[in-house]
Amino acid sequence: MSEAVATSCTLGEAMVYQIARTIEDGIMAFHGFGSPLVQLALHLAKRTHAPRLVLVAGATYGVNPTPPFLAATSNDWVMDRGAEAHLSIEELFDLAASARVGRMFLSGLQIDRYGNLNVTRLGRERLALKLPGGGGGGNLSCDVERVTIWTAAHRSPPDAQGRRRFRLVETCDFITSLGHRAADGRSRAELGHLGCGPDWIVTELGVFDFDDSGRARLAAVYPDVGVEEIRENTGFDFSVRTELSTVTLPTSNMVDIIRALDPLLIHERELRVEDRSRRFQLAG
Repeated sequence: MSEAVATSCTLGEAMVYQIARTIEDGIMAFHGFGSPLVQLALHLAKRTHAPRLVLVAGATYGVNPTPPFLAATSNDWVMDRGAEAHLSIEELFDLAASARVGRMFLSGLQIDRYGNLNVTRLGRERLALKLPGGGGGGNLSCDVERVTIWTAAHRSPPDAQGRRRFRLVETCDFITSLGHRAADGRSRAELGHLGCGPDWIVTELGVFDFDDSGRARLAAVYPDVGVEEIRENTGFDFSVRTELSTVTLPTSNMVDIIRALDPLLIHERELRVEDRSRRFQLAG
């Protein structure tokens, strides 16, 4: 008996597809540690529109692994299954510094309008919270050609006093990874960096690109989200593309690929509980 064709997708599956759409065929891409959404997006891209993608796994530095399923941790060696070769961390940094890494994926506890990211500290004059640190993101964000930023924590509900702790902020307390402008206002070109910087921010509320000035601009929304809701949950003002669209949803075949790769629903751990029930009808 044949399995039923998927007629809907979850928010997580839609986010995986939004991230996968940012991945070009024929490039080298590195996914780093920690995000099942990004891991699934890379494997989805390689199995669909980007078969010539050179995928470098974050924990093992395996090249083009073919894991049978997504493990509960990115440091599980099942994620290295079938790798064609392995890089050392020094080789990865050398490849980036010689402009041969086409895309990587970064996130942060703070993301500002220029795509700067903070995973180092909260508090400017006085330390309020020490964060894990960038793990090489400072260097790689300057050298890798393009960066996809993602977060599943864009929504910033008010606390009991009505205050919001934004994930997308006006200004980062500390810049760990560079976006389009440094803290002193200088552009990437003025600083002489190789990479072009971030070109997408994918969140659970919408998708942003960047305008010519390097500022984030809303490009697409999910079917159940409006622009005003995104403004309420964003700490900086942003422009909206004239041709603002609803995000493109994956095909039923893509949903099947995601579900086959993640039967344990590991990627849902990255989502808030209330977001795990969001579903969207697929076309035709």
